[in-house]
Amino acid sequence: MNEVTTAQMKELERLADAAGLPYLRMMENAGTAAARELMARVPGLKAAAVFCGRGNNGGDGLVAARRLQDAGVGGIAILAEPATPDAAANREAAQDRGVHIQTLDGLTLRDEVFIARADALVDAVYGTGFHGALRPAGQRAAAMLNSGRFVLALDVPSGVCADTGETAEGAVRAHVTVAFHAPKPCHRLAAEQCGTVVTADIGI
Repeated sequence: MNEVTTAQMKELERLADAAGLPYLRMMENAGTAAARELMARVPGLKAAAVFCGRGNNGGDGLVAARRLQDAGVGGIAILAEPATPDAAANREAAQDRGVHIQTLDGLTLRDEVFIARADALVDAVYGTGFHGALRPAGQRAAAMLNSGRFVLALDVPSGVCADTGETAEGAVRAHVTVAFHAPKPCHRLAAEQCGTVVTADIGI
């Protein structure tokens, strides 16, 4: 499938929404695909920590956390920043399903031990809208994600510009990146940060 830029992806999503595929459904499809890919990549997955940002990428991560919970994978969703409305809706859905959700600043010692022992980590902090430098919360989340365990990134590793492949200091280095709908230029231009790239259908 051909690469799409950030602007092209936004337009595709807008057209899909106008045609009857709501943003929340695209988010549901994306998070479900990510959870499925993680379980396929880590056989016997028992525990996962999902780091979520404020935007739709974070919402995708909250869907993934819920889907992992449904599959019997113990987990925690860590909120790096306050959520947008769509992401907040998925936070409520995840909480209703029993997912343990904590803010990055509110992590307890027990939470940190769980994260340190998790079988896999999920990067859903920044998506295709990222450019420039990581904010403090993003830096802290990226440092935890870069701890040496298996990392699956949603669409784009946090700290990587989707269109140019420019990589911020401290950016996440993923083992696998799930590209939603189509590859982005960074998957080619920053291949070392992205690891193995797989494309997931989100209904568009």
